[in-house]
Amino acid sequence: MSIDLLFQNIEKHIVLTDKEKSMLSDFLEEKTFRKRHYFVQEGQYANYSAFVTKGCMRSYYVDTNGFEHILQFAIEDWWIADMMSYTTGKEARLNIDALENTEALLISRENQLKLFEVCPKFEKYFRIITENGIVSIQNRLLENMSLLAPERYANFVKKYPILNQRLPQTQIAAFLGITPEFLSKIRNRG
Repeated sequence: MSIDLLFQNIEKHIVLTDKEKSMLSDFLEEKTFRKRHYFVQEGQYANYSAFVTKGCMRSYYVDTNGFEHILQFAIEDWWIADMMSYTTGKEARLNIDALENTEALLISRENQLKLFEVCPKFEKYFRIITENGIVSIQNRLLENMSLLAPERYANFVKKYPILNQRLPQTQIAAFLGITPEFLSKIRNRG
């Protein structure tokens, strides 16, 4: 598993010394998830945040009618967690599973807080990526409220061309809040 990908991600935002890289390594755990296996299930406690080094994960919610609503995908170089559970210690409301065989670096909430104490610049890094995540979610929410499905799909393809090629139509449809059949019609019109 490559921690170098994580170092590259971090160094887009802060500069690390070799000592700090070594320190970070001590706070991480490597984990492999087979396709369709869970990282977190609704009702459990999300004690970890995951940085994907290989593969693809998704976070989703299942409504009372049994429909899946995908909140996030995470491929290589992306973080994923049930942030509400991870930061508050309450039960997870989301499910997070692997869409492909996935390798990830995990950091527990306890270790993250310890890392902030021993090296405060990591707090800056996590603040930046959290802020970026909030902006992304806000933009997606606004798109879902104001754009028609074909426009949402066009934006998805523009923002995430790799995901459009890599993910099954059912997953993209659940992310966009439409049926796979309707997505198929949109794709055929384009």
